[in-house]
Amino acid sequence: MTADDPKSKPSDSAPKAANQLWGGRFARGPAAIMERINASIGFDKRLYAQDIEGSKAHAAMLAEQGIIGREDAAAIRAGLDRVREEIEAGAFSFKTELEDIHMNVEARLAELIGEPAGRLHTARSRNDQVATDFRLWVRDAMDRMDQGLRDLQAALIEKAEAHAATVMPGFTHLQTAQPVTFGHHLLAYVEMFGRDRGRFRDARARLNESPLGSAALAGTSFPIDRHATARALGFDRPMANSLDGVSDRDFALEYLAAASIAAVHLSRLAEEIVVWCSHGFRFVRLSDAFTTGSSIMPQKKNPDAAELVRAKTGRVIGALNGLLVTMKGLPLAYSKDMQEDKEPVFETDDTLALCVAAMAGMVRDMEPQPDSMRTATERGFITATDLADWLVRVLGMPFRQAHHITGRIVKAAEERGVGLDRLDLAAMQAVEPRITEAVYDVLSVDASVASRTSHGGTAPEAVRKAAGAARERFL
Repeated sequence: MTADDPKSKPSDSAPKAANQLWGGRFARGPAAIMERINASIGFDKRLYAQDIEGSKAHAAMLAEQGIIGREDAAAIRAGLDRVREEIEAGAFSFKTELEDIHMNVEARLAELIGEPAGRLHTARSRNDQVATDFRLWVRDAMDRMDQGLRDLQAALIEKAEAHAATVMPGFTHLQTAQPVTFGHHLLAYVEMFGRDRGRFRDARARLNESPLGSAALAGTSFPIDRHATARALGFDRPMANSLDGVSDRDFALEYLAAASIAAVHLSRLAEEIVVWCSHGFRFVRLSDAFTTGSSIMPQKKNPDAAELVRAKTGRVIGALNGLLVTMKGLPLAYSKDMQEDKEPVFETDDTLALCVAAMAGMVRDMEPQPDSMRTATERGFITATDLADWLVRVLGMPFRQAHHITGRIVKAAEERGVGLDRLDLAAMQAVEPRITEAVYDVLSVDASVASRTSHGGTAPEAVRKAAGAARERFL
């Protein structure tokens, strides 16, 4: 048989040495393609800090319970600290054949401290180990996201306070509706992002139970103290059921659901920035820091950062859908399908953090254009509702009758090509004779905005108070 003979080349089905991590049950190692599809170290190495902290807590508990010696626990702790130092220094060699972060850490620990490393896995499984690591990581991600959203709220509140009295059209159906202020508009997003923070906090509270000690699925016969490891890792309590402990991923789904809703809010604001920057609106300007040009049209200044935030929302929603589909048919307890839970969460964390930071930057960067906003309020008979309200308040009309009369007056103004505040009194009295000169007091944009003093309304003073209250609630 020659070197060129294909029969002489190794194949994926060729016998390999038994896998030292799986133990004696396997006579041969995995096929190369199995090694590739089975390995998760390419992405789950992000869990290294949580994995090491979980192992330290577990080893300390084992020693405290007399399951392993205190000297072994001390060696394990020192070795794990050394492993973390190597990873953070970029000196750690991650090996695909060791499959995941847990085995990579344990194998290196064995190289560093020898036999005591073999005692670390007593009374636990990779099933409860990964469930614990992942919960810790998602908990940290939620805390980071809360800070990012808080910074975005701060940017919005700052801009809202500066433009509490800057009038602009409010829209429904993207049609001119009633006048509002730019500050009032921005504070709407402050409330949305506040609820997003609340969703992450609520999900965090439900997440904060420890699976560690559930072992493979049935718990363990060793006299462990799950309450001790839960406390050591900052959990509120251990999970009550070992099957649930290793098979549950609804904490990841909740994270992705909260992230998806937050991304939708980001996308809506991004869409408004795109519209506001357009020549049809000219409500805001973005500097060169958050725009790009065209390769062929030298006059272009495109709001690409906003457009990309809008686009990346689809990836976040897709991650939620993907994990829902992965989990929907899995029986208890652990199945390898659940290895697919981490990449969508990791990618979502990267994507959403980037989008939140970009949006905070855009909000601070954007320069409102009050003149363009005010000019836009001169179109669309924007104070028609104020006229209807005046008819109700002053003439005692039922609102439906006032609505009908106002519609006829709007038609008269449209036929003459003027706004309601410029329509002569005789034209109004031709529709409703009891209308007096006093009606003009409510037909200006400024008067309309100033009159909206109800709680949550757009009157400038109300906006200033709302911005102050938002500072106290959120920042």
